[in-house]
Amino acid sequence: MTSLLRRLNAEQIPSFRRKPLDAVTLTEATAIVEDVRSRGELAIREHAERLGDINRGEQLLIGKPILQEALERIDVKDRDLLRRTAERIRAFATAQLKSLSPMSCPVPGGEAGHSIAPVERAGCYAPGGRYPLPSSVLMTAVTARVAGVKEVWLASPRPPLITKAAAAIADVDGMLTVGGAQAVAALAYGTEQTPPCDVIVGPGNQWVTAAKQIVSGIVRIDQLAGPSELVVLADDSADARLVAADLLAQAEHDDDAWPVLVTTNEQLLEEVESELKRQLADLATSETAGKALNNGFAVVVDDLQSAVTICNQLAPEHLQIATRNPSGVAKDLRHYGALFIGQKSAEVFGDYGIGPNHVLPTGGSARSEGGLSVLTFLRIRTWLRIVDISIDANLKTDIAHLAELEGLEAHRSSIEYR
Repeated sequence: MTSLLRRLNAEQIPSFRRKPLDAVTLTEATAIVEDVRSRGELAIREHAERLGDINRGEQLLIGKPILQEALERIDVKDRDLLRRTAERIRAFATAQLKSLSPMSCPVPGGEAGHSIAPVERAGCYAPGGRYPLPSSVLMTAVTARVAGVKEVWLASPRPPLITKAAAAIADVDGMLTVGGAQAVAALAYGTEQTPPCDVIVGPGNQWVTAAKQIVSGIVRIDQLAGPSELVVLADDSADARLVAADLLAQAEHDDDAWPVLVTTNEQLLEEVESELKRQLADLATSETAGKALNNGFAVVVDDLQSAVTICNQLAPEHLQIATRNPSGVAKDLRHYGALFIGQKSAEVFGDYGIGPNHVLPTGGSARSEGGLSVLTFLRIRTWLRIVDISIDANLKTDIAHLAELEGLEAHRSSIEYR
């Protein structure tokens, strides 16, 4: 029987540390970004028309009244669904924000501390490819608003009614109807109708990712995202039907998605393979999911500790635990974008707004960064207040000596004058 998932052993496991960009895409995206930077809205329009984002003469910016009209036009059930989803995202982001606070502590001669403040403007990107993603609009823009961002601008190519409606619920200030590198450049440098943003967030294709890397020197970005990933860590207690369903849910995202099974049980792998074939046969997105399964793999190991070691090595975007004691296993897992503890905690809950954000690090970057959150839109700013420098006899001497060690005479003078 032909397997849908490649069968590998522990030594053959490929790294998720993939380059998010290829040289050709980066070069071509650089040309677009530079063109937008130098020629502004004219260049944005030319690239948008050339690439099919808009028709000739069509408006680039949709304002709040049109977005609100879209919200009123969609089915009431869809409207209520978007509002409930936004509220769950808002509640989690609000709880995150409340966990942060300004601080101060005594220092020699005074006190020091930090304040927490949002950026002024955020640019959010929502893909407009084979599937509309109103969930990404809510995940990014609602979170920015909770963080206290004053202006939130959205870019999404060829936005359908549901995406415009989500933008209205998220209270964005306006939507640019362009995508790709030209959209990121527009958010970074501004247009005749929109100001430059301070941070740019949201998932996108390789052109979006390339442009985010290019502009990251002048604005903050959330991450350089690659194809989506799910690793299911399972033992013999796992339900093969649910494991297969979770893998397929990830696989249908994109041809390049990575669905992976790490298990301690050979029989489970065989059952999951049978379930994958059965469920794939009736899946409307089977063409995409089938291609993505070819990227994925399965590995059978001797024990849970070996499985945990592999998962920590992969540092995947999504990590699902399907074991007898998922909370215990979770304590040993160190690297992931989002963790789903137990088979009831389906990864799809994370995708569709139960609370935590679905914009997550990929390609092994979970070893060094986390997913989108209110923190993405906040700045930690430190402050210092010295009222009596004489309180510590060694302070001036220490600072002056350090300045001398570094050859910075004016630094020494500055402190000695005090």
